[in-house]
Order: sequence, then structure tokens, then C-alpha cells
Amino acid sequence: MLRPSKKMLFAIEAVLDIAYHAGGEPVQSREITRRQGIPRRYLEQTLQQLVRAGILVGVRGPRGGYRLARERRRISVGEIVRVVRALETVEDAAEESPASALGRQVIRPMWGDLGEEIMSRLDGISIDELCMRAYRDGVPSEATQKLDFTI
Repeated sequence: MLRPSKKMLFAIEAVLDIAYHAGGEPVQSREITRRQGIPRRYLEQTLQQLVRAGILVGVRGPRGGYRLARERRRISVGEIVRVVRALETVEDAAEESPASALGRQVIRPMWGDLGEEIMSRLDGISIDELCMRAYRDGVPSEATQKLDFTI
């Protein structure tokens, strides 16, 4: 858990991309691939899993794509991490390897506690906070190009 997988980082980037660049339109996966350089083979599977988890909504049709299922302030990075961790089928070798009494009773519980602390911190970070950080750091958003004020 201390080193995030590529798929985990791609999932967080994809949700942040949708939140930051959506404007009033759904964001197509090819747009995310173009902006973030995320390989489509990772992206499509991950986006579908995020839809099933209620983080994103898939919009069908020629102008379809993905949007956030909830307000960006109500989606935490921890939620996204949990979805991806459930997707990843890598077995935890540490759980199955033999260990001494010190390893079983001291080191592994300490490692578990660290994992819980990290998840708690990630639960406290919303997609909205990351969007505000991107805006503050001057990351350009394509959302302004998609806004339509006709009445």
C-alpha cells in the first residue's frame, strides 16, 4: 500500500480529469487518454468499475462519456483507491509467507496500522480539493471551452 500501482494512479487521474475538465458535457475516454496519457486498456476497465461503484456515471450516445455520479466534494480519493484495490488481483505475498513471532505479532500489525492511517488520510481528501489545487497551481482546464451560456 505504500507504493501505489499504476492502475491506482490512473484511476485517480481519470476521476480528477473528469471533474476538472467536464464543464457541462460528459468526458469521453479518448479525451482522458489524450490529456493524461493513460493507456486505454487500463482506462476503460477502470472507468467501468468506477461506474459500478457509483463514483462515475456512464452516458451513452455519440456525445456520451463519463461524469461524476456525485458532487466532487463528496468523492474521496480513498473511495477510488478501494475500488482499484478490489480490481487488482495481485496476491499479498506478505500474508502467505512464513514469519517469525516478531514478524506475525509486531511487524505485520504495524504495517496494517500504517495502511489504515494512509486510507484514513485518503478518505479526508476530496476530488474538489484536488481540483482546487490544480486551479491554484495554474493547470489549464478545458471546461471553459465547453461552457454554453445560450438561453
